[in-house]
Amino acid sequence: MAERTDPRIWMNRGLFLFAAFVIVVAQLVPLDLRPVNWAWPDILLAMTLAWVARKPAFAPVAVIAAIFLMTDLLLHRPPGLWAALVVILTETVRRQHRDFRNMPVLVEWGTISIGIVAITLMNRLITAIVMVPQPPLGLTLIQMLSTIAIYPLVVIIGHFAFGITRAAPGQTGSRGQKI
Repeated sequence: MAERTDPRIWMNRGLFLFAAFVIVVAQLVPLDLRPVNWAWPDILLAMTLAWVARKPAFAPVAVIAAIFLMTDLLLHRPPGLWAALVVILTETVRRQHRDFRNMPVLVEWGTISIGIVAITLMNRLITAIVMVPQPPLGLTLIQMLSTIAIYPLVVIIGHFAFGITRAAPGQTGSRGQKI
C-alpha cells in the first residue's frame, strides 16, 4: 500500500532547493575582481549537512547529488568528484541521524567536522593522483576550517528561520509514522 507524504515535507524540500539556489547564485556573483587571499566557507555544504543531520527527509539524496553536480560544473571543479564525496558524507550522516537526537550539539558538530575534514582530504588526494590543477593548500584548509566554524551558525539559522530541528525520540509524523 502506497503511503502519502506529508505536504510539509514537500514544502521543506522546495525550501531546501530554493536556499541552495540562492547560495549558488551568491557564490557566482563577482564582488571583487582582485585575486583573493581568503576562501569563504562552503555554506551549501554546511546547510546540507545540517538539514540531513536534523531532518533527513527534507533533503533527498537525488536533490543533493544534482545540486552539487551543478555546482561542480558552475565552479569549474572536476565534475562529479565533490558531488560524490558530499553524497557519501550525507548518506553516512543520514544513516546516523537517529543517533544525533541524543547527542549534545558539540558531539554532533565534532562528527560533522570529522566528515568535512575527511571529504576535503579525499578531494585533495584524488585530484592530486589524477593531476588536476588544485587551489593552494592554504586556501583549501581555510575553507575547510571556516566551513567547520560556521556549522553551528547554520544550525541556529536553520532552527529559528526554517524550523529545522532535531526530532525528539519517539516523535511521529502527521500520519503516525516514526520519524
